[in-house]
Amino acid sequence: MSDVTEIAALKAALRGARNAAGALSDVAARIETVEAETDVAGGDLDALQRLTLANAIAAEALRGLVESMLKRRGRLATTVAEEGSGGIEE
Repeated sequence: MSDVTEIAALKAALRGARNAAGALSDVAARIETVEAETDVAGGDLDALQRLTLANAIAAEALRGLVESMLKRRGRLATTVAEEGSGGIEE
């Protein structure tokens, strides 16, 4: 991947992750106003299902691109997928 293409892909992945997070924060603001004794609106649950998936996909795409950039530069020996821990230590 050329540097120009790589940077364009990085910018697009960042935009996708930020847009997904922004859409999720709109629903989160509505959820924050729900009282403990009441229930979350069905539409908000549907939106959360859709948006959390979009957020996960966007974050995974960004993470994969960053890992491939680091690996290509010799700054990452193994990717998180190869390591299997997801970067979470027990």
